[in-house]
Amino acid sequence: MITVNPLEVEGIIFTAVKVELPKTNLLVISNDVGYIMCAALDVDFFNENEKLRKREVIAGRAEGVRTIDELLNAPLAKITDASKEAYGWEEGMIGKDALVKIS
Repeated sequence: MITVNPLEVEGIIFTAVKVELPKTNLLVISNDVGYIMCAALDVDFFNENEKLRKREVIAGRAEGVRTIDELLNAPLAKITDASKEAYGWEEGMIGKDALVKIS
């Protein structure tokens, strides 16, 4: 099942997506600038692939989260280089704090 809902973070509307997969969930919270996600996706791929690095994708990944609320409140274990350079994200920053920086 796929669930898509608006999500308010400090008065700013984002889109929350939950994709239920066998034995795990794919979780993403996004706006038109960037997103945070669970560890089901690979942030390193954006940093290590030259063609993708040029896209300057703004993304961060939290690990061990199972719900959108956990994703909002978890520290980001990985972030793209572009998110650090353009928006001041840091590894270890809480998901909702990173989202506020891209609003």
